[in-house]
This record gives sequence, C-alpha cells and structure tokens, in this order.
Amino acid sequence: MKQQLKYSILGLAAVVAINVLASYVYHRFDLTEDKRYTLSEAALQTVANFKSPIVVDVLLEGNLPAEFSRLKTETILLLEQFRAENRKITFNLIDPKEGIDNPEEFMAQMQQLGLKPVNVTLSEDGKTSQEIIFPWAMVNSGNQTVKVPLLKNKLGATPEERINNSVQQLEYAFADAFTKIGIKDKKKIAVLKGNGELEDQYMADFLTSIRDYYNIGAITLDSVAANPNRVLDQLKTFDLALVAKPTQAFTEEEKYVLDQYIVQGGKSLWLVDQVAMEIDSLYNENGSNIALKRELNLDDFFFKYGIRVNPVLVNDLYNTPIVLATGSSTDSQYNPLPWVYNPMVFSRENHPINKNIEAVRFQFANGIDILNTGARKTVLLASSPLSKTEGSPKTISLDILAQTPNEKQYEQNAGTPLAVLIEGEFNSAYTNRVKPVKLTNAAEKGARNKMIVIADGDLIKNQLRNGLPLELGYDKWTNSFYGNKEFLTNCVNYLLDDTGLINIRNKKVAIPLLDPQKISEQKSKWQLINILLPILLVVLLGISYGWYRKQNYKA
Repeated sequence: MKQQLKYSILGLAAVVAINVLASYVYHRFDLTEDKRYTLSEAALQTVANFKSPIVVDVLLEGNLPAEFSRLKTETILLLEQFRAENRKITFNLIDPKEGIDNPEEFMAQMQQLGLKPVNVTLSEDGKTSQEIIFPWAMVNSGNQTVKVPLLKNKLGATPEERINNSVQQLEYAFADAFTKIGIKDKKKIAVLKGNGELEDQYMADFLTSIRDYYNIGAITLDSVAANPNRVLDQLKTFDLALVAKPTQAFTEEEKYVLDQYIVQGGKSLWLVDQVAMEIDSLYNENGSNIALKRELNLDDFFFKYGIRVNPVLVNDLYNTPIVLATGSSTDSQYNPLPWVYNPMVFSRENHPINKNIEAVRFQFANGIDILNTGARKTVLLASSPLSKTEGSPKTISLDILAQTPNEKQYEQNAGTPLAVLIEGEFNSAYTNRVKPVKLTNAAEKGARNKMIVIADGDLIKNQLRNGLPLELGYDKWTNSFYGNKEFLTNCVNYLLDDTGLINIRNKKVAIPLLDPQKISEQKSKWQLINILLPILLVVLLGISYGWYRKQNYKA
C-alpha cells in the first residue's frame, strides 16, 4: 500500500512539473504533410517586433454552418501560432449578431464599416434555411484597426474549394494585417501625370487600399522639357512609378527620363491601352464606333525591355457581361449580355502574384508579344484558349450581342498574354542612340530590376456611384466582384518586396473534407457505432478485468 502511494505521489509530481515547464517552454510538432501548422519565416517577421498589445476580434462565433466552423477552427489554430511567437497578441471570438434589436440598422452599420456579410443556404435533414455570416476579423492596436477577410471566394468554386481557398490564404491575410499595423518606414510610389492618365477619382479605391503600405505622390512629366534633371531626381526619390492608362504620346525626353529611372533601379507598373475604344462610345444612335490605334510612342521603349504591346483587341468567349437597357423609357429592363471584348481571365497560378486570386476583368484589352531578349518574362495573365485578336482600325458595334459566336473561328491556343512580369538586368533603351536630352550621371547598363506591363488601362479603374468611387473590381451593373484589386496589389507588393509577404501565397494547404452524400447515407450507422462501441468496449474491459482478478486471486 505504501509502495502504491509512493508511486502515485511521484507520478502526480511529474505531471505538475511537466505542466509548469510547458508554461515556459512552448513547442508544437507539426506532423501534417503540407506543414499547415508551421508559420513561414516571412509571417513570423510581421509580429516579431510588437511591443504593445495586439487584440484580434474574430467574428465567427454563434450558430455556424459546418464549413464556417471549420474555418473558425483553422483561424484559431493560426492565431495560436502567432501568439506563440509574440505573447502581445491575444484574440477573442465574437458573435456580431448577439443582442441585436434592429437587424436592418445593424446590417447597414456593418456595410458602412466594409464588413460585407455572406448569405449561406443550409440544408440538413431535408430542411433548408438561410444564415447570415460575417467572415471577418479585426486586428486592433491602439487607435488603429485593420480588417481581415477570412472567406476567399472564387467564381464557380464548390463549398469545399471555397474552404480550401480560404484556409490557404489565412496566413497571408493575417500577416498582411500585422504588416499594416507594424509598418513604420513606408516605401514611396509615384503616380505619373502629364500624358492624359486616368483621373484620381478612377484610381481612388486602389490608391486608398495601398496607402496602408506605401506613401503615394504625383509627378508630372510635362515639366521634363524645362528641367529634365530635376524631374529625374524627383522621380528617383520614389521606389515605384505607376503609369495608369496614358492617352497622350510620350516625348523622347520623357521616355529618356523614365528609361534612366528604370535603368538606375526604379520599379515600374504600366497599364497601357494601344487601342482607343470605350464602352461609353458605343451608346449612340448607331450603337457603334471605330476602334483606332492609340499612338503613345512607347513601341521602341518596350521593345528594348523584351515585349511589344500590339494595337489589337482581344475577343474572348470567356468574358464578363455588359448591361443594356431594353424596353420603353418608362418601363426599362436592364439585362446583362456577354461581351466578347471584356475577357474574364482566370489565373494560371504560376507565380506568387497570381496565386489564389479571383478572376480578373479586362475591358478592350490588347495583346502582348514576348520577345527573345535577355530579361526573363513571366506571363501573369492571359486570355482563354478560346480567344482571338482583331486588328485596328475596326468598327465595334453592339449588334454583335444579337449574334451567337462561332466557336470554329476561335482556334484553340495558349491564350494571348495580357500581363507580363519582366525581370533581369535592364539596359538603356537609348544605348547607341542619340540622347534626346543631357542628363547628369546617365547610365547605359543597370543592375537587376523588374517591371510589370499590363495591356489594359482600365484594369485599375473603379466605377463611380453618385460621383463617389466604388471598390475596384466591383461592377455595379451586375453586382459582381472581380479580382482586379487583389491582382494589382500583389503586383505592387512583389515589385517592392522580393522576400516578404507575397511569398506566403506560395504555401499550399489541402484540407481533407467529408463527403456530404456519404454523411447523409451513413449517418445512422456512424451514430450507432459512436454510441454503442464505447459502451461495448467498457463492458468487455470490465468482464476481462473481473476474470483476470478471479484467476489471479483464487485459492
């Protein structure tokens, strides 16, 4: 008896000692094949230097469907990993609908905060119900709050795929939010003006979104003629130049200043239209207009860097609709109709920039030719295999909406490149040429650099409602969302941060999901197994133990 008591006390002491030690030393063994529960080094760096409390409010509490319960579990596990890295991080689970007396007023408040709900249809035991979920988290530090979307939708995705996409982007989403909270020294982006670029109101949503990461300023190139060295010096104080849909030709002096900025290390993001055509120009009595080549004087400039933006229009059977009014002026009906000149482009998933993004909407896009030069090119987005290009000038008419496209005219192909990343050592486009202007410390060859060229200026353009900008990628006529903002944000992040957040997007997470049909068919069987099997095991264990005692202690 004393021996048993001694062992019991020693065992209890060992358990207490292990628990005390575990409170000071934390380690998790990740035995999953995809290392789902191991944070990347880039993600760990985002929380390493927090000195003040960070509170994360997760709005996934209450009555949740099975798929959102799984998302909630994965979110908690991820936040526990961040907390293990930095104890300043805490998190709460909140039911945003708890104690709400006026649902309509509450919904309006949440919408104003940018927390869009998800209406989920639940089917269980033949009964169907609707549930409103807010799949968001709020990262709070002092007076600063950053919203984190927990749900990742993709067009045509099944519920299982939606959960996989959502879980896969969780680490990136939270690391992105922690970066915004902790960033102190922001890099600078120059929005180029002076060549008929998009007005600020049409870029407002995108520029507002990236303002959390970067400082943004404007530079006007038309002053190059008066003082090119001063303009170049100003431009070199920025880390990236954004050129959004220029409509007026660049002079040789302006091109040379931009060339020297790029050769001397400046990153650049170009969104150009080589064909002048807008959907609004078709809303006339004839319902047609002529698409003409837009002369930007950039052909030789891009040629030196290894691409050619062609003055053609991409006609794609995979497209996004436009909305036209039919009927009388007093009884109009608005119908979405497929528009072959608005390609809907699905990512190739071949680069961190285009990983796990929604389909991107192009409008009157041009095609890009890849030239065989030293710099490495990566096609980030391309039209579908059922697409073709049409030269300019060309008459574009709304009459094609009444015609059924002939698939035989669309030869199967690899798709036309629409967005290209160029990386390598950039040489000056003016090497062995007469320089249009004299610049101080001009360079013929540069170190490694990168730029992105997108053959559609409207990719960055947000719509307006009552003169106010809407979210980039949102189409107010069809109430659809596209991945334009996410794609462009990834472009800027990659250009300005080689080894940072953008690389987290490469992480692949595969979650084994249950088959709903098998669950329905075998529900009763597994309920019986889960209830009866433990009871039978306990009974058998009791009988076996009784038999053992009888055999061991019988006279």
